[in-house]
Amino acid sequence: MQKNFSFFCSWSGGKDSSLSLYHAIKMGGRPSYLLNMLREDGKRSRSHGLTFDSLQKQAKALGIPLVTRSTSWDDYEANFISALQDFKKKGIEIGVFGDIDIQEHREWVERVCSYVKIKPCLPLWKRSRKELLRELLDLGFKATIIVIKEDKLDKKFLGKTLSKEVIAELETTGIDLSGESGEYHTIVTDGPTFSYPINLEKKEKKSKDGYWFLDISVL
Repeated sequence: MQKNFSFFCSWSGGKDSSLSLYHAIKMGGRPSYLLNMLREDGKRSRSHGLTFDSLQKQAKALGIPLVTRSTSWDDYEANFISALQDFKKKGIEIGVFGDIDIQEHREWVERVCSYVKIKPCLPLWKRSRKELLRELLDLGFKATIIVIKEDKLDKKFLGKTLSKEVIAELETTGIDLSGESGEYHTIVTDGPTFSYPINLEKKEKKSKDGYWFLDISVL
């Protein structure tokens, strides 16, 4: 890729999208937009259940405009492509994604990007889980667990910030260490891409549809 390329980042608010954004910038890219898909009511994200306010505060700390689309799962792809079409009209040629190694996910990314002739970039693709988590910590990213799949992890992990000790605990459970299959999700509140750290207020834990959620506010 040429230096100084303009890109959008598919943004969940978690560790993998944060690390992929970091690497795209290191490759010489200029982040133009963050893209997040919200639930139909526009209040929370589809992927991690983050509030719209939390996503906005992340975007402000990153200094990158946030673009959102409210959607059902049935209309997800059509609404995602609609957002890409808008990016293309604004001269965006590259989309950055945080997928690691699920081939079905990569094929979906490549397909939706091909519709509008945007080139997908997956900086984390095929890297080892341990290497990615080690890099995340070494770079100074702060990622807090806010969602867990209740048949995979104990709810005691909710609210824990990833560290060498927490990662070692996760490893003993036998799950995918990066949570690539939805075993857990995080919110990132600090790191080298942030102009300043944002603070979390941790609230109650809630169970819904086979998942435990930590309700949070970003201060």
